[in-house]
Amino acid sequence: MGEEIVIRFMKEEDLDEVLEVEHDCFPSPWSRSAFLNELTTNQFAYYLVASLEGKVIGYCGVWVIVDEAHITNVAIHSSCRRRGIGEQLLLGSMNMAKTLGANKLTLEVRVSNEAAQKLYEKLGFVAGGIRKNYYTDNQEDAQIMWVNLS
Repeated sequence: MGEEIVIRFMKEEDLDEVLEVEHDCFPSPWSRSAFLNELTTNQFAYYLVASLEGKVIGYCGVWVIVDEAHITNVAIHSSCRRRGIGEQLLLGSMNMAKTLGANKLTLEVRVSNEAAQKLYEKLGFVAGGIRKNYYTDNQEDAQIMWVNLS
């Protein structure tokens, strides 16, 4: 295929392309100001992007608080899915969180999103409970998943 995916830290200049991904992926997308706040104000937030030929096609956000990390969101543009990009982003995020001192990582995923759950399980995540009515757009439950990084 010859496609080289680059995983790097998100910059403010990436926000237009990040918002394109966000709007493509989510029924209730985050705003520019929400991402800007994460990048400039939230001392716990770290965001990575995946780029292909210089264009952002995915991103992953992680909060690292002491020894625990939480994936806030992960998204790959629908035109670029099923190529291993999400896995690369998640592995990068897991390594980053571990480097920053986290020994476990958690996330929530829609109970209906079986493809994402399979990817998380492949990377060692295990189910740890349900958050009822977690998603505000349709009141869908979230599966809580955890992985040990140590």
